[in-house]
Amino acid sequence: MNALVKVLVLCCFSIGAWANEVPLEKVNVATDAVTISRGAEDLMNDCHSCHTLKYIRYRDLVAFGIDKQKVDAWRGDQAMDSPLLGQFSDADAMQSFGIVPPDLSLMVKARDGGSSYVYSYLLAYHNSPDGVLENPVYPATKMPDALGIASATDAAQRTEIQGRARDIVSFLTWAADPHDAERKRLGYYVLGYLIVLTTLLYFVKNQIWGRLK
Repeated sequence: MNALVKVLVLCCFSIGAWANEVPLEKVNVATDAVTISRGAEDLMNDCHSCHTLKYIRYRDLVAFGIDKQKVDAWRGDQAMDSPLLGQFSDADAMQSFGIVPPDLSLMVKARDGGSSYVYSYLLAYHNSPDGVLENPVYPATKMPDALGIASATDAAQRTEIQGRARDIVSFLTWAADPHDAERKRLGYYVLGYLIVLTTLLYFVKNQIWGRLK
């Protein structure tokens, strides 16, 4: 029994140490249309060949404010109501990578750390002393270094890649909840309505109880 307890304690400490080995880089997610549009373009150029966003449709991009001509170029002959499907079928992906690339629609919400996790993951690629491409944020990853951060040695180039990663994460954050801004605006109206209604009911209550006195 004591041996089992020791093993469990050791495992807990090991898990904690492993979780703290790679601290996530904090990222300030942008919510403006310009940044999110840039992120959408970077994602379509660098990630969409493999990854799908099945909960986002091309019509959603246009409704958000992304240039329709760009969206038309991305969708090709697909309908406006089509989801953003990757260019690889599941069978082709399995043959090429041995795994189906995950859908990115809810990736920001699906990972502990959210947007910071995705941002850190995109920028964590590096070449080991043996020349092997590694990513300590998710060592089991099959994805190549899409943004080229591992081969970027110039400071200006790395800064540019960091900016692109932030734009992509901003877009993915929007994609995970495209109605977030609309819901918050509606929330202000609802709160205002409740405040006015509560005030009116308060005066009505005073009038009713005043008569009873």
